[in-house]
Amino acid sequence: MNTILWILAGVLALVFLMAGLMKIAQPKAKLAESGMGWVENYSAGAVKAIGGVEILAAIGLILPALLGIAPVLVPLAALGLVLVMLGAVVVHGKRKETPMIGVNIVLLVLAAVVAWGRFGPYSLSA
Repeated sequence: MNTILWILAGVLALVFLMAGLMKIAQPKAKLAESGMGWVENYSAGAVKAIGGVEILAAIGLILPALLGIAPVLVPLAALGLVLVMLGAVVVHGKRKETPMIGVNIVLLVLAAVVAWGRFGPYSLSA
């Protein structure tokens, strides 16, 4: 199970690192053109902040465990992503973007599994 949690954390880190970098690097108008219509409802600063949170969570899923420094940050990062994905489900639900809700729920469940495993029976602190 430890290997599965590492794989899940790695996949989540990659997905959220890429998503976060895209939100930080591209202007809001370009993000909207590329299919992220939800950005129109938020300020450019809010979109960049969401990207920053995603990047920090991606780092938090891997780096503390890899370095053995403050490994409790791994499940906290996963829990943060659960909250981010809950927000995404709400936003996409209000916009009636059903396909995106499915993606958000899958990412939410994967992050929840990592949080459960690293807080509980497969803690890195043990």
